[in-house]
Amino acid sequence: MFDILMYLFENYIHSEMEVVVDHEELTDELTRAGFHSQEISKALAWLERLADLQDSQEKPYLIQSAPASSFRAYTPEEVARLDSPSRGFLMYLEQIGVLDFTTREMVLDRVMELDTAQFSLDDLKWVVLMVLFNVPGHEDAYSRMEELLFEEPEGFMH
Repeated sequence: MFDILMYLFENYIHSEMEVVVDHEELTDELTRAGFHSQEISKALAWLERLADLQDSQEKPYLIQSAPASSFRAYTPEEVARLDSPSRGFLMYLEQIGVLDFTTREMVLDRVMELDTAQFSLDDLKWVVLMVLFNVPGHEDAYSRMEELLFEEPEGFMH
C-alpha cells in the first residue's frame, strides 16, 4: 500500500502533473503499473481519509491550542509503529515549526492507518510530506519538509 502512495505522490502530486480524479481510470493505471487491486483500494481509501481529515468535524483531536510546555505521550500501538528516531524526528519538526499540533496528529493518524509491517524514518518523512501537501495554508511547512527530505549532507563522509 505504501508503495502505491509513493507512486501516486511522485508521479502525480509531487511532479505537479494533472491528478487523475476518476477512481476507475486511476485504478486501471495502477493495475498496469503492477499493483494489486486490493492494495490499490486500500491506498485510495487512505488518501480519501487524508482529505477527510481537513474537515474540522473529522478532527476529534483538535483543540484550540496546545500549551507550549506540553508533550505528546504515545500509545503502545504508536510506539510499536514509530521507533525512537521517528518519534524524535516528529518532535524536531514541531520544534522548528514544520509541524504544529494539528498536522502532527494528522501525520500520526495516517501513519497508524498504513497497512505495512515495516515502517522506517524515511517512510515517516514521506508521510509528513504527503500530509503537508494536502493541508491548505501549510505551503511553507511543505517547502521546509521537502528541503529536509532532499537535502544532501554537507562535509566529508567518513
